[in-house]
Amino acid sequence: MSKDLENIKHISNGDYFVIPIETGYIKPNENLNSIINPAKEIMEDGDYLVIAETPISVSQGRLVDESKYKPSLKAKFLTTVWSKYLWGYVFGPLLGIKKRTIKNLRRLPKETYAHKEVVLQLYGLKHALKPASEAGIDLSNAPGTCVSLLPENPKKVAKQLKGEIGKDVCVMIIDTDATYKKNGKYFTGLPIAIDGIEANKGVIGYVKGQLGENMGSTPLGCSENISVEEGLKMANIAEDYQKSLATEMSTIHSVKSVLGTDENNVTIEALDSITHTPAVIIRKK
Repeated sequence: MSKDLENIKHISNGDYFVIPIETGYIKPNENLNSIINPAKEIMEDGDYLVIAETPISVSQGRLVDESKYKPSLKAKFLTTVWSKYLWGYVFGPLLGIKKRTIKNLRRLPKETYAHKEVVLQLYGLKHALKPASEAGIDLSNAPGTCVSLLPENPKKVAKQLKGEIGKDVCVMIIDTDATYKKNGKYFTGLPIAIDGIEANKGVIGYVKGQLGENMGSTPLGCSENISVEEGLKMANIAEDYQKSLATEMSTIHSVKSVLGTDENNVTIEALDSITHTPAVIIRKK
């Protein structure tokens, strides 16, 4: 029997209730108590706790200051010729990628040279050749000229968080970058994903994915051994909720409209001035 949700903020999504966990900005090297404490109070056995990857990464201190990277000629070529022009005007329209992505590629500023250099140095060419969302690096929820990398060992983190909650629940960490399906196989360009999804495919996975089926957000790590289908279903329910929020900052270009500041001048105070929803609880009706 589910606890009475009358006094708890929630929405209905098909066969599930979605209960948001709202917090301030989770700062670098800060613990995750602002997620765990309400989860302990609200969660019941059988619930899912789905957490976005960025707050996990930031709490782990996995921030990189891109201003400290000097762009190479290769990074400049990959930004301007490869991503902005070839993907923005040729490959993108040809493969039918999202119009929003094409629009963002066509207005890539020179400031993103350093970003490509970070991708090249930390993840290599196969990820740098991807025109956007390379290696799951998040530009939109980090202060100043910093970006956040994917969390370290998300499966281990999910298991630890389940232990802290102390109930028979499933904890999953997700990324909005896509998982694709083609010829019965699941795969992603991201460096990591749950068992059953072939990961670390970089640009090859991205191109192949455009010719396959986009299955939505990618489960990076999970406290349980669940099926890919179940993981994707929960990831997408969580992502649907995130997309409904006025404070969603899905891309670097949405930072200005949400925070009213240039993306390179974002402070921790500015990030802390809005309500964040780093996690949702999903409960079967």
